[in-house]
Amino acid sequence: MNLITTGKLGLLALLLGAAGLVQAGGQLYEPMSASARAYLSKSLADVAVTEVSVLQAPQTQAWLSEMSGRLAKRIPDEATRLEFLQTLYYEATRAGLDPELMLGLIQVESGFKKYAVSPVGARGYTQVMPFWLKVIGTPEHNLFQLRTNLRYGTLILRHYIDMEKGDLYRALGRYNGSLGRPEYPNLVVNAWKKHWVYTPATKTAGL
Repeated sequence: MNLITTGKLGLLALLLGAAGLVQAGGQLYEPMSASARAYLSKSLADVAVTEVSVLQAPQTQAWLSEMSGRLAKRIPDEATRLEFLQTLYYEATRAGLDPELMLGLIQVESGFKKYAVSPVGARGYTQVMPFWLKVIGTPEHNLFQLRTNLRYGTLILRHYIDMEKGDLYRALGRYNGSLGRPEYPNLVVNAWKKHWVYTPATKTAGL
């Protein structure tokens, strides 16, 4: 079901989430250049994740296995969990983001709840505000659909990082609608570093 809200957002997007969404806020609408809008729209329409593209590398398989174990309590169904991680890995890396950073963001924004909705209407895993459908997408896009939500979320964060010339903390502030306040960026970075950083195992010399 495609639930889309197009009401006025204004300063309401500064409100913090509730009902289990500890710091879910919402991106604020900002004027965007035609070139930036065209680039983001084109990126949304790119090809979907495929099993081959995600699983072809042994190091990616190891990452998926490790993260699946860490995520098991939050997403108990194994098939659902693997689909989520495959899609997240693909969408994050194609946007030039660390998928482990995105896991931290999703933990803070939605608690890994697919159908989460904030009081200001932000939706899904990455809590995307519906105005983005009009800005760079189409009304038919369903922000509760896995790939759609993760693609929007990763592209929006990438856009904010580029706007802020690589300053992750300011980009995260924009993502949450709380630019200039430290609480949300600190929560995301702390969740990322504490729960999701992964160091691949290395072979011992001579083995």
